[in-house]
Amino acid sequence: MRQELLSLPKGLAEEVSKNLVMVARLIDEEPEQAYAYSRIALRLASRVAAVREAAGFAAYATQKYSEALAEFRAAKRMTGSVELWPVMADCERGLGRPERALTMAGEPEVAKLDKAGQVEMRLVAAGARRDLGQLDAAIVTLQSPELASSSVQPWTARLRYAYADALLAAGREDEAREWFGKTLEADKDGATDASDRLAELDGVEFVDAMHEDEADEVDEADDEADDEADAAEVAAAERASDQAEYYDEDDEEYEPLDEGSEADIDVTDEVVADLDDDRADDKA
Repeated sequence: MRQELLSLPKGLAEEVSKNLVMVARLIDEEPEQAYAYSRIALRLASRVAAVREAAGFAAYATQKYSEALAEFRAAKRMTGSVELWPVMADCERGLGRPERALTMAGEPEVAKLDKAGQVEMRLVAAGARRDLGQLDAAIVTLQSPELASSSVQPWTARLRYAYADALLAAGREDEAREWFGKTLEADKDGATDASDRLAELDGVEFVDAMHEDEADEVDEADDEADDEADAAEVAAAERASDQAEYYDEDDEEYEPLDEGSEADIDVTDEVVADLDDDRADDKA
């Protein structure tokens, strides 16, 4: 990403990177705000593949699947990488086209994915089978060496969880309970709600200590404060980019950054780290 931003005119790279940082920070908790920042970055630097990818993930997080798919396709054309293939297939699911997702699962691009990408593709394919009401096929799709392995990898908890959920949907409750338990063993970061699912299967009910009405009032007050802060942040970012336009490399005023001008874009390391984390987390 740093190299891509270095190709931009001075000053523009820093503005773009700041917006990408905000996308990475907000995409999990405030996806609509992340989407707003991604649109600013896209307006400033639509020729940068990392910007198109970030815009795609922000659109995906807000369930704008058609828009996300278009951005992912653009990023793929720019880089030649198949890394986004699984999330592109999941966009097809989001658009109500599970058959296309299954077709993509059988394309040669899948063989070019790394192990994490292949597991992600398997999760998407299983989801597509479930979309079509093919529960048994979904279960078979998830059965793999990665599922059977005792080694815990970044994808292990999500893979086991998807398998447990499919088993439960097929009425195989005892097996589902076993795999939710295995999910919990692998889910050290609490990325899934496996513990809650196990509790539900065991008939355990959770009661909030705070009265429901009081909790709602607190939540509403917090939401209003957050909305005001987010709106102010986005407005400030938009004001900062009001006079920015698309830059054309053929313009006489186009001035790429020097390789040594890293101080101008020192926030990009944070973008790389955050977006890499987000890419590893998503999306079946």
